Amino acid sequence: MRINTTTHTTDNLLLAGVLAGPLNLLVVLTQAFTRDGFDPTKHAGSMLTLGNHGWIQTANFIVTGILVILGAIGLRQVIGKKAASLLAVFGAGTALAGVFLPDPALGFPLGTPEGQPVTMSWHGTAHFAVGGIGFLAFIACCVVVGNYFRRTNAPRWATASYLTGALFLAAFAGIASGSAGETITLGFWAAIALAWIWLTATLNRFRVSAR
Repeated sequence: MRINTTTHTTDNLLLAGVLAGPLNLLVVLTQAFTRDGFDPTKHAGSMLTLGNHGWIQTANFIVTGILVILGAIGLRQVIGKKAASLLAVFGAGTALAGVFLPDPALGFPLGTPEGQPVTMSWHGTAHFAVGGIGFLAFIACCVVVGNYFRRTNAPRWATASYLTGALFLAAFAGIASGSAGETITLGFWAAIALAWIWLTATLNRFRVSAR
């Protein structure tokens, strides 16, 4: 039996993207409930890159970012370059968030004063910038993929894509405002989880349909 190598390659690339979400969430949530001083009601997941065990989340960001980029390459072979390019930007932003670390704040790591830093460091500014660009690219990707589903008579997937993008935009706007309130922080955690779930489900759908 002859194997279609192009289809096989696309399947593997999409599989890499599918694995990014579960890996990211597993590593983040495990740390969120085991790291001393970390409080999910106050701290964003990216702050796990700080402290003695920060290398774990740094590696998590870099590895999952690369997996998303690989998934984007596979997505391009299925539905074209627009959505794929936006997804690749999100992947790059995720990886770079592990290179440029945020500033210590809100009592984390242990010994850090409560409250936000008076001024942001260059790497803290870079972290916010690459993360923000990646998040905006993800939101745009949701819209583009939603439009694709709408054109191809998959209304439920289109609706899920639009809602994911809209909810993520609202959560990102809240956290970017500088507010450290419990509701906004937990809302952002929920939006991150929703984003990874949507990405995993969507890439897996394209993976199955491309076979």
